[in-house]
Amino acid sequence: MGKNQHVVPHGDGLAVRGENNSRVTSTHATQSQAESAARSIAINQRSEVVIHRPNGEIRDKNSYGNDPYPPKG
Repeated sequence: MGKNQHVVPHGDGLAVRGENNSRVTSTHATQSQAESAARSIAINQRSEVVIHRPNGEIRDKNSYGNDPYPPKG
């Protein structure tokens, strides 16, 4: 399983950054562009996309990898 991809505020836009990376993978002007780029990477790496609010809180998560089936809960 690959690194989770985080969509984070970056300057006037948003960036995609791999989990525990200090450098961003890509920067984007809009949230939809950043989410699309993160989704492509996550599908390729079978990992998750984690979307952050401007204050750093996690807003949403989407998994594109090793989900248990049937889901627990």
